[in-house]
Amino acid sequence: MKGARFLAASLPTAEKFWWEGTMEGPSGHSSSAKTASFQDAVRMLNTLQTNASYLEQAKRQRGDPQTQLEAMELYLARSGLQVEDLDRLNIIHVTGTKGKGSTCAFTECILRSYGLKTGFFSSPHLVQVRERIRINGQPISPDLFTKYFWRLYHRLEETKDGSCVSMPPYFRFLTLMAFHVFLQEKVDLAVVEVGIGGAYDCTNIIRKPVVCGVSSLGIDHTSLLGDTVEKIAWQKGGIFKQGVPAFTVLQPEGPLAVLRDRAQQISCPLYLCPPLEALEEGGLPLTLGLEGEHQRSNAALALQLAHCWLQWQDHHDAGELKESRPGLLWQLPLAPVFQPTSHMRLGLRNTEWLGRTQVLRRGPLTWYLDGAHTPSSVQACVRWFCQALQGRERLSSGTEVRVLLFNTTGDRDSAVLLKLLQPCQFNYAVFCPNLTEVSSTGNADQQNFTVTLDQVLLRCLEHQQHWNCLDEEQASPALWSAPSPELAGPASLLLVPHPPHSSASSLVFSCISHALQWISQGRDPVFQPPSSPKSLLTHPVARSGASVLHEAAAVHVLVTGSLHLVGGVLKLLEPALSQ
Repeated sequence: MKGARFLAASLPTAEKFWWEGTMEGPSGHSSSAKTASFQDAVRMLNTLQTNASYLEQAKRQRGDPQTQLEAMELYLARSGLQVEDLDRLNIIHVTGTKGKGSTCAFTECILRSYGLKTGFFSSPHLVQVRERIRINGQPISPDLFTKYFWRLYHRLEETKDGSCVSMPPYFRFLTLMAFHVFLQEKVDLAVVEVGIGGAYDCTNIIRKPVVCGVSSLGIDHTSLLGDTVEKIAWQKGGIFKQGVPAFTVLQPEGPLAVLRDRAQQISCPLYLCPPLEALEEGGLPLTLGLEGEHQRSNAALALQLAHCWLQWQDHHDAGELKESRPGLLWQLPLAPVFQPTSHMRLGLRNTEWLGRTQVLRRGPLTWYLDGAHTPSSVQACVRWFCQALQGRERLSSGTEVRVLLFNTTGDRDSAVLLKLLQPCQFNYAVFCPNLTEVSSTGNADQQNFTVTLDQVLLRCLEHQQHWNCLDEEQASPALWSAPSPELAGPASLLLVPHPPHSSASSLVFSCISHALQWISQGRDPVFQPPSSPKSLLTHPVARSGASVLHEAAAVHVLVTGSLHLVGGVLKLLEPALSQ
């Protein structure tokens, strides 16, 4: 990367650029954060490609993925930073297939409980894009986001030449922006969640993290990372660095062996986390802010990451060791067993991570929100949902209704995911795109330029077809009958005729708002849209279902399959998140 280093040498220092440079708005003229609005910045950001198009680009270029890391280093240099500057962030770098975001959230909250100033970069966002860049657990403010966005955007514009593309894609831009924000806001540490994979993820320009973590591995992004867990493990192990300690949770033997080999090849000390029960022995049980049995594995990894970081800092309260000579398992040394400190307990208890095993209780309605989107994470979601139903207060009278609200995107196999959800015994299965409204022009955070409404609705119809086939154990010849003309408008309820003897009716709506209106029947005290389209009750299943939902003593709604879907639901159910 000589070119990147040469270019960086000719640029002003990061400090000079970020604090002496003017901020320009969309017009190119100097302006204040108040003039260049947050929504203007987000709209401009959206033009840099969304995650879907980034995936397509990465698939085409994966023959030489190393060049993508080099390109990221060049973007970093053009922004006024060198990779060595990132060492000052004292980074905790975390990857995995499921649970990596929750692990990061636990880790950040634990270290924040020590009074440290934390940075946290994660993806995707649920409601507002600024959620991806957090300081002390809170998304950066709209003004701060706007300020840093335009400074980086115009700096990259100023340093472009004929040999390079002026702007990085969406995720890379946000990664660069997070590094600048954390450096300029002088955080004590940064928890950085990998976007996709690890080896060739743009966050992997980090050269000297303090510690690395790998959460549970499974199958996801197969067209990009490989079609076996072993291939995916090789990608995830790509974040290991020579001499930098790394921790992982118990994995199947095959992928664990791949991680072990990856670590040995570069002299990375890799440790296997003992279960949370080992840290609880002889003390009080640990209380977690996130529900679900699977969160205990994430919390165990987070405790090791935080403990290692504190030891690296020679912190006096890093946790007293219980065992001085840890054993071996699968030829990997076990991470130390220590007594969690009061700060660690507080951090675990106070952790919040929206859209993951989250419950909202609203009168007769209970919303269960979990962005599970891989087979293993959906299995964990089903266990959590069923356990939550078993632990609920029993009704003395009246009916209970279970509703599934589902969507999934990308190359994920919805038939596999839906089959895993069958044991929940839903009365209704509802499918809709990840659009809060049919038109998202008024909300830049929800815009996606890479797909059309027709494309996402067809995908929902495919989900419904899979569900109906699973429900009936045979395909119905009527499944793909065309909707009647009066239902064809964009604001309509789109339905495929349902088999006559099915135990659970299925519906497809054109947006999240319409789906929630039908499910809630005006009974959610917070979600009160001004009026419902008449088309929501056009179909007989919708009419009969509306009556059932309106009269039910309790309605339990599981929202899953996509974090983007969960984000859209949260936007409508929790309006304060948009403010």
